[in-house]
Amino acid sequence: HGSKSGKNTNNKLKIQKMKILYIFPHPDDESFGPAQVMSKQRMDGHDVYLLTLTKGGATKQRHKFGYSVEEMGEIRYKEMLDVEKVLNLSGMNVLDLPDSGLKEMDPRDIEKVVKDEIKRLKPDVIVTYAVHGISGFHDHLIIHGIVKRVFVEMKETATYLKRLALFTITEEAAAKQTHFKISGSKPEEIDCTVKVDKQDVQNSIKALDCYVTFKETIDATKIKEQIPDEAVFEIFGETHEPKLKDLFEGL
Repeated sequence: HGSKSGKNTNNKLKIQKMKILYIFPHPDDESFGPAQVMSKQRMDGHDVYLLTLTKGGATKQRHKFGYSVEEMGEIRYKEMLDVEKVLNLSGMNVLDLPDSGLKEMDPRDIEKVVKDEIKRLKPDVIVTYAVHGISGFHDHLIIHGIVKRVFVEMKETATYLKRLALFTITEEAAAKQTHFKISGSKPEEIDCTVKVDKQDVQNSIKALDCYVTFKETIDATKIKEQIPDEAVFEIFGETHEPKLKDLFEGL
């Protein structure tokens, strides 16, 4: 019995507090995405930050309410403040780059804001979309390229940067979603599978509920009934077999 309790103590000592930064282009990307993992990481005592590049004001949903792009952006930003509380994030930064207009920008300007946030927070791990962006939406594809470029460049001198993880879904999960045409990753491309608790799935649902203006779309996608108790990631420049069980394993 004594040795068992000793073993537990060692396990506790081994859990090192890590800092992780999620970078997405729009409000709700985190909640349609890895919110259940963000919840778990906070429950496990890690520091979890979110950088969102736009306020998402250009969404077609705004026409339903008669809002301008600016008004819709402000409303979605307020919804995100509720998400920050629900997921108990360590910090959140929502920028106001042009929603749906990242492709028109000089990529160096986007790189600069991403670099600034990385320098400010000094995360161990960064997460963004996999190359297909799941939905294939331009802003998602652009953020993948930008974050990867910044990570590779900064890693040469920034010793705190340890890993770039790419949020994705399985091909099976992609096939189940009929409302949108979405893409997943092949089994051999997935390097990490994170199992989460019921509470994390609940928090993920609560995070989606914060987006009141998007209720119609959220209901139409049936996303709340499809939140899995595990999430999958590709890891840039690393191959893992067996797959990692969390994004900090082996760091």
